[in-house]
Amino acid sequence: MPLYPLFRPLIHALDAEQAHRLTIATLKHLPPLGTPEADPVLTSKVAGLHFTNPVGLAAGFDKDAEVPAQMLGFGFGFVEVGTLTPLPQAGNPRPRLFRLTEDHAVINRMGFNNGGQVDALSRLRKLRHRAGPIGVNIGANKDSADRIADYATGARAMAEVADYLTINISSPNTPGLRALQSATALKELLHGVMGALAAPKPVFLKVAPDLERDEIDPIARVAIDGGVAALIVANTTVSRPPLRSACAAETGGLSGAPLAALARERLHDFRSATGGALPLISAGGIDSADEAYARIRAGASLVQLYSALVYEGPGLARRIARGVANRMRRDGFVSVAEAMGPA
Repeated sequence: MPLYPLFRPLIHALDAEQAHRLTIATLKHLPPLGTPEADPVLTSKVAGLHFTNPVGLAAGFDKDAEVPAQMLGFGFGFVEVGTLTPLPQAGNPRPRLFRLTEDHAVINRMGFNNGGQVDALSRLRKLRHRAGPIGVNIGANKDSADRIADYATGARAMAEVADYLTINISSPNTPGLRALQSATALKELLHGVMGALAAPKPVFLKVAPDLERDEIDPIARVAIDGGVAALIVANTTVSRPPLRSACAAETGGLSGAPLAALARERLHDFRSATGGALPLISAGGIDSADEAYARIRAGASLVQLYSALVYEGPGLARRIARGVANRMRRDGFVSVAEAMGPA
């Protein structure tokens, strides 16, 4: 019997950000659970990296790279830490994180709060064993005079310890950041990041779900031409589908179950725009094996989740991975690559 439902009322009695910090502090004192047993049907190779299963932890949970080994031990096939900026920053004023319990959703306006790349670099250097790839999500400081230079700095600094780097230009909580998704700005950004790398390293690009359809093809072309290894589709949304929770009017990025339909739509759009030439990682509203499998069937090589952990607990990754494997076998697929839908 899963234990999390017994503890959830106590955790949810706390302020959302306080509960999250308590969770991280608790995990820091737990030894990693070891390497989960790999199911051969779930293993895959994406961007030159080996994944024991396609279920990943999205950036935002472990902002400062404090517990990546512990989260891999909970059954995630990969973990993405960050978003990390060159300099520490406090982020936006509190309160800035809100549970929408009735909607199984979260609204955040954190603003890239983190302790900076230097501290995270030190922690990641100390990791002796990795049960799966660890990605580092990099961003720009809010008050930076040159955001492209910030991304280049982050790539240069964190490449040493990252299995892959993610360029996060899709957060709605840093004013003007999403403007870097325009084709011209993105081309300049990718040139700066790739030029900062002393050795080849997979670079992923995380895009927003709120893109207009006429923006998608240019982003796909620039990403392919610029050497991006995979696209993460997508970040939180500033749109508001019908919501029931008291905090529904809070500003910030919406994640969780209400984002699922929009995330599926953007996955379809980018699958069509890339023609299968670029691996896609689907994020947003993934809370079950059915949803994860549907994203794979729609063309995702990997999936990521975070907000669902607030409601389902840390055992969710292992349950989803097991459920995806069962569905693949039911349908006669022997690999994730085979289960992926056509472009």
